[in-house]
Amino acid sequence: MNYVQKIRAVVGHQPMILVVSGVLIIDDENRVLLQKRTFPKDTWGIPGGMMELGETTETTATREIEEEMGLKLANLKLFNVYSDSPLYEAENGDQYYTVSTIYKTTDYSGNLKIDAVESETFEFRAFDQLPERLFPEHRKILHDYFDGCTEA
Repeated sequence: MNYVQKIRAVVGHQPMILVVSGVLIIDDENRVLLQKRTFPKDTWGIPGGMMELGETTETTATREIEEEMGLKLANLKLFNVYSDSPLYEAENGDQYYTVSTIYKTTDYSGNLKIDAVESETFEFRAFDQLPERLFPEHRKILHDYFDGCTEA
């Protein structure tokens, strides 16, 4: 049983604040790797996941990417911290807000693998190719990233 499951056993479906880490994995064409999630169905997002006890946000990011995608990351750089998420509701009715620590890197290795529990597919996407169904918070993060790429 992981940390969130233990807490949920006490608080039920009530809203909680969860710490998550995500990574903007950037290829040599300045595209960002996005994950099409299994839930919510047909929704895309930045890969990452929830922090476990004893982890740093950076450790969470590298663990989640390796577990869910099969990629090893190096040279993570802090991009930003976002604490203005909407209230999300999981498939089982659990409600939560997120504090998201977002890193970026161009230094990754390995072969993409799909964990069918978490993901349908992965694709590198440019700004003008962002999917319509994207987590609202992730859309803001991606806009911040791509806007920063065009600043003088």
